[in-house]
Amino acid sequence: MSSDPTPQTPPTADESRLAFNEDWAATVLGLVLIALVLVGAVPAGLVP
Repeated sequence: MSSDPTPQTPPTADESRLAFNEDWAATVLGLVLIALVLVGAVPAGLVP
């Protein structure tokens, strides 16, 4: 019989939370740059 009545959290509980890492930051930055080009805030001379 188990003497520990408290439930243990699964090892992946912390990993399943929403995280904002460098991959998402790069994606958001790229989308912002594309939006700026499409809106015309970035001059055509700067776009290769």
